[in-house]
Amino acid sequence: MERRSLRKKELVLQGNEACAKGAIYAGCRFFAGYPITPSTEIIEMMSAEMQKSGGAFIQMEDEIGSACAIIGARWGGKKAMTATSGPGYTLMQEAIGFAAVTETPIVIVNVQRGGPSTGQPTLSSQQDIYQARYGSHGDYEIIVLTPSSVQEMFDFTVRAFELAEQFRTPVIVLADEVVGHMREKIAVEGGSKIIESVKHQYVVSPQADFFQGKNTMVEGQLHDEQGRRIGHLAKRSGEFINDINRKISDNTDIIASIDTYFMEDADVAIVAYGSVARPSLNAVKLARGVKDGRIASKLRIVKDLFRKGVQETLHTDYSHLKVGLVKINTVWPFPEKLLKEAAKNVDIIIVPEMNVGKYFREIERVFKDKAVISMPKCGGDIHTPKEILDKILEEVGINE
Repeated sequence: MERRSLRKKELVLQGNEACAKGAIYAGCRFFAGYPITPSTEIIEMMSAEMQKSGGAFIQMEDEIGSACAIIGARWGGKKAMTATSGPGYTLMQEAIGFAAVTETPIVIVNVQRGGPSTGQPTLSSQQDIYQARYGSHGDYEIIVLTPSSVQEMFDFTVRAFELAEQFRTPVIVLADEVVGHMREKIAVEGGSKIIESVKHQYVVSPQADFFQGKNTMVEGQLHDEQGRRIGHLAKRSGEFINDINRKISDNTDIIASIDTYFMEDADVAIVAYGSVARPSLNAVKLARGVKDGRIASKLRIVKDLFRKGVQETLHTDYSHLKVGLVKINTVWPFPEKLLKEAAKNVDIIIVPEMNVGKYFREIERVFKDKAVISMPKCGGDIHTPKEILDKILEEVGINE
């Protein structure tokens, strides 16, 4: 399945740059986009890399045109991607619905910023979590991946192309400004990866690109396998909607992904996704007494500030807390089975998010027998490990 012309190598990359590298490795050969903070670096890199890899790049007049262009390019035979942020992602919703109903495998990267409207162009958020799931009208399922590191920006972009081809559907990489703009050392694959479609994971699509000898009409109305409209036939239309939803919902076990840390004996679980999973993991390590080079450097900075008269921020003893982390990698379809298994033995679940507390509602829905606590944060600042641990102390009823 893979053809490598170069060995794996380590690079220091920005998250947005890693996303572009992952797209090239996954076989993306068409990119259409419109520059928008904080995703612009993806467009900048793709404008150069597409020509080097034998692909095509086009800067569109807006995000509506960008989304429509990649749909057309994919039916023309090229794996295609676009990248944007909140206001642009809003403009793409009609095209996302069209891609879902026509079973067009495309990848859309949304590097989130604060909203609504123009909002906060240079600051982060996770406010698009529901728009990614329910943004377009009608009933459809969607696949949404949430990277929390630069390495995952590369890996999840590759995974997005794999899932798009396997399930003939648009796939969203829902990143955020923190992950998009941080720099880390990552392992990058050389050469290119051959991703083939799986012949059975579609409803009516003939799985044939244009000009391949098939009589196909790509139709936005509900249709049969030859593109003939069935919107006036209630029974067949209902079957179509159910089938196009079930091809994803019935395969959640294949699509969904989570990571767990220190959950074996945990009494309290933090459930987080995207960039907020990073301070959440640091909070768990602090409580567990696990040495971490990154934390140690931060502690040295804190001590230096303390010597200068600034109040020390990490003086509380958290060692008695049995805290674990469940990091959600695939927020949609909702990984209910995996989450229930991972958190079955905990009493309290803390859900930190950079929004008003949206994904918390999904988690609360499936854990009726536990205390599920929302920890929203808006304004553009990410949660700190201390804030998360102090929230846990508050909920377990121990005041230090």
